[in-house]
Amino acid sequence: MPALRLVLGDQLSRELAALADTAPDDVILLVEADEETRYVRHHKQKIALILSAMRHFAADLKAAGLCVDYVRLDDPGNTGSFTGEVGRAIARHRPDRLIVTEPGEWRVEQAMRGWEAAFGIPVHIRADTRFFCSRQRFAEWAGGRSQYRMEFFYREMRCETGLLMEQDKPAGGQWNFDAENRKRLPARTRVPALPRFTPDAVTRDVLSLVAQRFADHFGDLEPFGWAVTRAEALRALAHFLRHGLPAFGDYQDAMKSGEPFLFHAVISPYLNCGLLSPREVCEGAVKAYEAGTAPLNAVEGFVRQILGWREYIRGIYWHRMPDYATTNALGAKRDLPWFYWSGETDMNCIAEVVRDTRRHAYAHHIQRLMVTGNFALLAGIEPRQVEEWYLVVYADAYDWVELPNVHGMILFADGGVLASKPYAASGAYIDRMSDYCGRCAYDVKAKAGPKACPFNYLYWNFLIENERALSRNPRMGMPYRTLAAMSEARRREIVADAEAFLRLRASGGPGSARDKPGPRGPRPHRLE
Repeated sequence: MPALRLVLGDQLSRELAALADTAPDDVILLVEADEETRYVRHHKQKIALILSAMRHFAADLKAAGLCVDYVRLDDPGNTGSFTGEVGRAIARHRPDRLIVTEPGEWRVEQAMRGWEAAFGIPVHIRADTRFFCSRQRFAEWAGGRSQYRMEFFYREMRCETGLLMEQDKPAGGQWNFDAENRKRLPARTRVPALPRFTPDAVTRDVLSLVAQRFADHFGDLEPFGWAVTRAEALRALAHFLRHGLPAFGDYQDAMKSGEPFLFHAVISPYLNCGLLSPREVCEGAVKAYEAGTAPLNAVEGFVRQILGWREYIRGIYWHRMPDYATTNALGAKRDLPWFYWSGETDMNCIAEVVRDTRRHAYAHHIQRLMVTGNFALLAGIEPRQVEEWYLVVYADAYDWVELPNVHGMILFADGGVLASKPYAASGAYIDRMSDYCGRCAYDVKAKAGPKACPFNYLYWNFLIENERALSRNPRMGMPYRTLAAMSEARRREIVADAEAFLRLRASGGPGSARDKPGPRGPRPHRLE
């Protein structure tokens, strides 16, 4: 009897564990599940990217002579869920076993673990070997630690993989070149154009389906230029290695109006859906360093994002779920302002990032962390609302990567499990790393009053509101010493400015959340 092998939409790799020993009579099942498009109302471009990539991947499998059972979103009888479609496929094909690869979301794995009892056949859940670090390996590293510091994990991964190593020493004599990667972009710097891919007939059909079926979801559908095949994704990677990587290190933290991509690779959507593997991406960057076409600070910074941060975030997710998602260490409870959806705000930095996000389903890591994320942290926005927003709006967002990044890194909602301190900053940081402030209605130099940059007084108000929770953090010593030296009158002024600004957005003023429902479906089901 044949085996039924399920491939999910973020597992589009011929190297997938579930496909490792496929026999000629086995059936490979791919399902476009309505439930997965709506558990949050994903950006239109993300839905189109995944559906088109799935259809192209299925066509490649068929061309290789494999038996593929493909269920389209609009097929008659489609139940809309993985569980429903697995049940229908078992009834169609009568397999003797079901083979799957670990999913990327905790809620999906919980469903998988119930399939053996539900369908009466063995269900084999294989480890996802596309990652450098298995869940078990991360659990061994985490051990009895109460805090998990990425830098130490990253060094172990470097030693285990041999990437950027010279015998037992790091290339260049140091592990981390982050201090060299914080330059502001010079005004006349030429930025390479990001490769975009013309939609073929398959993608055009998907775009029509998405336009009709998901018209009320966030984001622009056109122009759509994402890679949807492995060949296109490899072209995107090659372009970055040649044109982006050499300057990536210097300017990876920079931001510029009208330039959402700068020197970034913009390959995370392809990594996270399986069109590229992290190993080939890291090895490509290392080869560029060895060939002398990219400097070490750029290559190390790029490898650290993938071998270090990406693997580390996944490890945190699976090691700490499901309880991790429920924490709210700073007691944040305000609502997400409507301008996160509309971009309609006088704060130019947020307006720029939200507009780019709406248009491209993308923003780079500093825009996410230090603009939209920093505001959410300073304003005390309730974690699950912020997490839902990030999961909705980005083409590379999946629960395993989004949740720890937002919950731990951006919001410090885990109380320091992931990050050693909150990444809070005033408007001075944004001014230093971007040109946003020059076009803003607010004055980044002003500290108080209606024309002052809101990030300035919100930063100090954040420290005041969270003084009990944060003042003993050794990495927060300097700002709290500065706060302690402020007069009571100045503290009252800060609180008054912050409360007036936040109250305006909670009472129906510009950029408020009132009277306009966010473009969201049911909350992400993380705990069921």
